[in-house]
Amino acid sequence: MAEEKLRVHFGDYLGKAEVVIYSVLAVLLFITALATIANAGKMLWEGLGHWTIATETLLVLDQLLVVLMLVEILHTVRISIRSHFLVTEPFLVVGLIASIRRVLVITLEAATLTKGGTWSTEGASIFRASMTELGLLGLLILILVFSITLLRRFAPAPKDMES
Repeated sequence: MAEEKLRVHFGDYLGKAEVVIYSVLAVLLFITALATIANAGKMLWEGLGHWTIATETLLVLDQLLVVLMLVEILHTVRISIRSHFLVTEPFLVVGLIASIRRVLVITLEAATLTKGGTWSTEGASIFRASMTELGLLGLLILILVFSITLLRRFAPAPKDMES
C-alpha cells in the first residue's frame, strides 16, 4: 500500500515537472519567434531604405517561415500542456513549412548561380545537385500534404483537446 502511494506521488511530481519544462520551452519559443519577427522587420526596413527590397524579400520570407515553424511548435507545446497528449499533425506542418522554406532557398541560390551567364563544371554540378534536391523536396511536400490529409480525415481526436 505504501509502495503504491509512493508510486502515485512520484507520478504526480513527474507530471508537474513535465508542465514546468513545457512552460519554459513555450516561453523560449515565444521569445525566439518575437526576435525573429523583429529581425525580419529590420531586414525589410533596411531593404526599403537602401532600395534593395527585391533581394531582401526572399530573406524576409525565409525568416517569416521560421516564425511559422516556431508558432506551430508552440501550438504543439500548448496542446501537450493542456491535454497531456502528443499531436502529430503540427509536426507534419512544421516539416511542410521547412520543406517549402528549403525550396525557396534553393531557388534563390540557383537564380544567383545562373545569373552570371558563364557555366563552370563546378557550377553545373551544384545546379544539378540543387535540381535533384528540389525534386526530392517536391516529392516530400506531396507526401507530407497527403499525410496531413489522411491524418485529418481518419485520426480520432482526443476528447479534451481544444485547438
